[in-house]
Amino acid sequence: MIRSSTAAGIALLAAAIAFLAAPAVHAQATRTWVSGVGDDANPCSRTAPCKTFAGAISKTAAKGEISVLDPGGYGAVTITKSITISGDGTLAGILSAGTNGIVVNAGVNDVVIIRNVSINGVETGLNGIRFLAGGELHVENCTLAGFTGQGIDFQPSGASALFVSRTTINNANAGAIQVLPGVAGTATASINEVTMQGNARGLRAEGGSTVVVRNSVANGNNANGFVAIAWDRPVDLTIENSVSSRNGAAGVHAGQLSTVRVSNTVVTGNGVGFEKAGSGGIVSFGNNKVHGNTANGTPTVTLGQI
Repeated sequence: MIRSSTAAGIALLAAAIAFLAAPAVHAQATRTWVSGVGDDANPCSRTAPCKTFAGAISKTAAKGEISVLDPGGYGAVTITKSITISGDGTLAGILSAGTNGIVVNAGVNDVVIIRNVSINGVETGLNGIRFLAGGELHVENCTLAGFTGQGIDFQPSGASALFVSRTTINNANAGAIQVLPGVAGTATASINEVTMQGNARGLRAEGGSTVVVRNSVANGNNANGFVAIAWDRPVDLTIENSVSSRNGAAGVHAGQLSTVRVSNTVVTGNGVGFEKAGSGGIVSFGNNKVHGNTANGTPTVTLGQI
């Protein structure tokens, strides 16, 4: 009888330990790792990394970080929560032939950071990064190239913010960056130290968006370098200390319902320098260099320096 009770007690104790340990086995880690020689069946730890971003994201806790151990192509990924994907210190790549490189469809307060990642659509990819919902998207030190759509397609369904810095976007057949809020969405965007070259156009901002561009270049794009245009809600675009050159259409275009403010910016070698349409207006702060375009155009108003 004593043996039977002891055995039963041991069995119950073992079951309790197994029950308590089970959640830990399946717990998501704050930091996970990927490697070109990893395996998505792994726990994505430093010593047992996963092989793709998609494999790692399900094992990474919200607000956590996926880090890259060595050079490799880590596959397209859809992000539905706050997360950082970091290629710091190595060559982290995404090849996205025929699809989007990264899709962000997260919660209203979620913050997504993409840092030091090369996204290549190999001329058939749809968009480099497509943003549908979330609180903030940060794109830092990235290279995007070879898409049939946009390099960055920012179309938030709610109130969202975009931050792009130290990034190059080439050969996007629809354009480098598009800021186009949905019907119920609004967007604020900060574009800093970004080169948009050889795309259908550089930056396009549409209704419901407020965009600031600093220290950036739109060069050799087929159509406009910088364009703001809207159909139902105003759009506000500020361009400072930047260059718009050798674009096939306008260097700076202000379309319907748009206000574009330009300061300390070079606009040269374009089809038109400053171009206005409909109710659009260009406000110059009097310190721009608009020269050498097929037609230079004129601002709506020129303000003195304060």
